[in-house]
Amino acid sequence: MTGQPYIVHGALGSPYSLKIRAVMRYRRLPHIWMHGLATHGAALTQVKAPVIPVVQFPDGSWHNDSTPLIYALEAAHSARSIVPEDSGQAFLAHLIEDFADEWLTKAMFGWRWLAEADQEQMSRWLAFDAFKGGGLERSLGHAAMFRDRQVGRMAIVGCTAENFPLIERSARDVLAALEGLVVDRHCLFGTRPSLAEFGLFGQISQFGVDPTPQAIMRGDYPYTYRWLEHVDDMSGVEGEWDAPEAALPDAVASILKVIGSVYLPFLIANAKALAAGEESVRLTALGHDYRQGVFKYQAKCLADLRARYAALPDAARVRIEPLLADAGCLEPMVTS
Repeated sequence: MTGQPYIVHGALGSPYSLKIRAVMRYRRLPHIWMHGLATHGAALTQVKAPVIPVVQFPDGSWHNDSTPLIYALEAAHSARSIVPEDSGQAFLAHLIEDFADEWLTKAMFGWRWLAEADQEQMSRWLAFDAFKGGGLERSLGHAAMFRDRQVGRMAIVGCTAENFPLIERSARDVLAALEGLVVDRHCLFGTRPSLAEFGLFGQISQFGVDPTPQAIMRGDYPYTYRWLEHVDDMSGVEGEWDAPEAALPDAVASILKVIGSVYLPFLIANAKALAAGEESVRLTALGHDYRQGVFKYQAKCLADLRARYAALPDAARVRIEPLLADAGCLEPMVTS
């Protein structure tokens, strides 16, 4: 690495951008935060999938997709790692981060684009962020186009009115788990943050800004709402990982139960639908029906989780198996 900073091309309304920025801040990695439409064009041409955040590394290389980005930073820097030293805890942290990225994002997307009042305000705010000036007429024109595009994508990612009772229930269960945690400690695996906290933070950061979920958080989960400000910049935290044999906080088990009840059944149903050549995924979880189109990427997520679990040392696997079994997460890891 050279003495050059990382350059992060992101957006305030992008959960994955704020996730990576928070990681950079905690790890004390010199970086420049670039946001707004004018910065994205050139950056997006440098990566295979044109999605933000896009990060230019000090060596001149370009990267995106937040989870591979996190592991690339882990490979480049040893200090202030966000992967727990214990491999069992590291697996649990990765599982929670994957759930946040692939399922909890549905709550973010649905709360932002299902209700007309949220659509109107958020499209205007996101257009304001994108242009950072240039006049109200230009901003409102972009807001209308962006709103139409995002609302048109709702069914593709499963964020429909019919599906949202399950999505909202699972999001509220996670928020309730965090509300019980953060009044005692800010982190799941010790006194320092892991990739699990940053994955959760990315999506929930938007709950704390968008009108409907912000009102929900202020009313029902006020300490988790305030916790967002803490996770956004943890550069001053000097913490330790819990010992491998230490009891994990109840919030870990509670979040894993959401994963075992909703997310892993969704991944399995998606994989089975793909294998059968079907076009849609159907499942019932927590008493709610759910249906959306199949996604190849989420089949890769399931395969990756199973591979990570299989690669665990025997001692780590034995130690976390009871927790996974109680949450309904063990069988999906060992049954293909």
